[in-house]
Amino acid sequence: MAIFSVYVVNKAGGLIYQLDHHAPRADTEKTFSFPLDLVLRPHDERVVVAFGQRDGIRVGHAVLAINGTEVNGRVTADGKDVMEFLSNPANYPVSIRFGRHRLSSNEKLMLASMFHSLFAIGSQLSPEVGSSGIEMLETDTFKLHCFQTLTGIKFMVLADPRQAGIDALLRKIYEIYSDFALKNPFYSLEMPIRCELFDQNLKLALEAAEKAGPFGPGS
Repeated sequence: MAIFSVYVVNKAGGLIYQLDHHAPRADTEKTFSFPLDLVLRPHDERVVVAFGQRDGIRVGHAVLAINGTEVNGRVTADGKDVMEFLSNPANYPVSIRFGRHRLSSNEKLMLASMFHSLFAIGSQLSPEVGSSGIEMLETDTFKLHCFQTLTGIKFMVLADPRQAGIDALLRKIYEIYSDFALKNPFYSLEMPIRCELFDQNLKLALEAAEKAGPFGPGS
């Protein structure tokens, strides 16, 4: 069981806290000869696999490193254009590491805002008045759980589909937010949460949830 990440979104849809707790690593590194038997294309400021799958490398995976040098978007850390480098036969054999693209801070802000809008749409589509909005989105690899407080703050947890006790965890996170963010005299409501005690207690709660599942009485 695993809890992947936590998001806190204010009532205006702004991301005020995000924590990557357990990021599954599915990177695959292989040595290739020329010509490359995968089709790569630039997409959203990165180079991704557009066609061809092999040895754990899948369509949509991004180029993360070339010959041990990290790739930042479409260029390597030492300034080489990825597409140009890989189109030159003189650079082969070459070692390429593929994997899931890591979301940037801007992408996380955008996705949080999009979920806020989706949550509002879900509430409006409800045939009954006073719908709570979206409480869970499920895929084959993770579930997104959401708890909205009476003041409009949303707490979101992305977890393994088999992880138990998420409803209790969301309320535990709300308690931690109340105790260590709202009661902090230096914290301004609706603003980004930068509090060491909040971080520490949140991580302890996530670890406890992963190990024990549902929270017990008095937790």
